[in-house]
Amino acid sequence: MVIGERLKMARKMAGMSQQELGERAGVSRMSISKYERDINVPKSQVLIKLAKALGVKIEYLLRPVEVRLSEPLFRKCTALPKKKEYQILEKTRDWVERYLEVEALFNDTPQYSMPNIENSIMELDDVEEAVLQLRKEWDLGLDPIDNLLEVLEDKGIKVWTIDQEHDHFDALEIWANDETPILVVRGGIPGDRQRFDLAHELGHMLLDVDEALDEEKAAHRFAGAFLAPKPKVFEELGRNRQHLSVKELLILKQKYGLSMQAWIYRAKDLGIISQSKMRQMFIEIRKRNWHKKEPGEQIEPERPQRLKQLVLRALAENVITRPRAEELLRQPLQGLEREEI
Repeated sequence: MVIGERLKMARKMAGMSQQELGERAGVSRMSISKYERDINVPKSQVLIKLAKALGVKIEYLLRPVEVRLSEPLFRKCTALPKKKEYQILEKTRDWVERYLEVEALFNDTPQYSMPNIENSIMELDDVEEAVLQLRKEWDLGLDPIDNLLEVLEDKGIKVWTIDQEHDHFDALEIWANDETPILVVRGGIPGDRQRFDLAHELGHMLLDVDEALDEEKAAHRFAGAFLAPKPKVFEELGRNRQHLSVKELLILKQKYGLSMQAWIYRAKDLGIISQSKMRQMFIEIRKRNWHKKEPGEQIEPERPQRLKQLVLRALAENVITRPRAEELLRQPLQGLEREEI
């Protein structure tokens, strides 16, 4: 029995140090270190205490590690503490393991393939054409995307929202076993910000940005263009404006699921308003504190549904038992059945 790597993953997922785990399980820090390095193997009673302290089932600690994660690409405002990074990564690995396990029960789940688009970005305006090609290949047309998260899942991109209290974490792009793209966004944020974060990470994943350009700016441009394509922006705003009204921006925000501030950037990027007008509008936004919370009705965040759908399908077809379904979802089915559809 080799549990070292799994034990270390569970400890990091719980956000504990070796010392903290040892204290909770009633063993020494040195013992935890030896278990994690597979120098020693915990006896059954110790294993039970470790699982209880970590909040996982014993089966979790005994299961071999089957998901390899690539080097993560975090999007954050400032440095995220390493402890938090590890916690997010191991929670993500656990979620991906469960997802891939239930997905393997069926042979008709969507698999990701790299879109055939011109993704070499030599200047920021190249992003606009890349977006139009992507929308065409994915058969999205130019109209607003009702549910971005659902579109990504349909294309074989795994999407997860994680309840993460740390303000410095926005989103994460990572690959599982070198073939499955994973996008993780923070839960509890407005829907327009969530959609922008997802589109931003999609841009990082798809674009090959020239080293002379700012990759973050290219991903920002991609996010705005993907949610509000250039032809539709011209159709909505015209080609030359002296001013954009708040009411107008609120209507467009609800229609496209793109924030007022992102619409102002789109207008500037496409030459509809000037740089000075954009600065003037953002000064007014900050005066009104709208940079923290925009006025009007807030857009509800989107929720990933495919894992739940697959588990419920497997349960309905008697492929898995009810307890196994609850373990895969990490929640009682009774609670799931009470959720709003």
